[in-house]
Amino acid sequence: MIKIGIVEDENSVRENLQLFLNAQPNMEVVITAASVEDFLEMDEEIKEINTLLLDIRLPGMSGLEGIRPIKNISADLNILILSAYDDSDRIFKALCAGAVSYISKRSELSKIKEAIEAVHKGGAYMSPSIARKVITHFAPKPKTDLLTPRQSQIVQGLVDGLSYKLIADKYLISVETVRDHIKKIYKKLHVNSKAEVIRKKMDGEI
Repeated sequence: MIKIGIVEDENSVRENLQLFLNAQPNMEVVITAASVEDFLEMDEEIKEINTLLLDIRLPGMSGLEGIRPIKNISADLNILILSAYDDSDRIFKALCAGAVSYISKRSELSKIKEAIEAVHKGGAYMSPSIARKVITHFAPKPKTDLLTPRQSQIVQGLVDGLSYKLIADKYLISVETVRDHIKKIYKKLHVNSKAEVIRKKMDGEI
């Protein structure tokens, strides 16, 4: 049996969820609350549930802020964020804090049921729109052209083990010009040594 808790401040949403989930043969809503603070006061009941639907925007402590104290009471509790917000920042903060799924409030009740069942079986579930944001976030980012062509040549010279003088001779510029470019390269790459520049080049970061 999937034993569920719901933390949602909108009465109609909370009651509709409770009614729908209690109608499922494999689910039972054990506790409901309108705020994280009210929910945390029911620590004994919290230990009886294995799944929690948690809204983000709540009076007092937000759902995001509530994840950790809730996990302190029941470390194995599956927390599914149910929210009207689908911006990347909130999604990743929730997942990093310990939530296992993030579902849009716009999802149909059948999809919420599907998410609860998936999580109960050890999986994870995200609304399609949110899943796309996660994929986009982790997709390889194109490297930006941080350095000018001349600065790139100087970096390659460092990788090849050339001294400032040899780099200057190779590109027909003065040693002082090389030093000036090196300072600008350090600033752009947020580094303080040739070794760090070479590492970034070898790692494909520039």
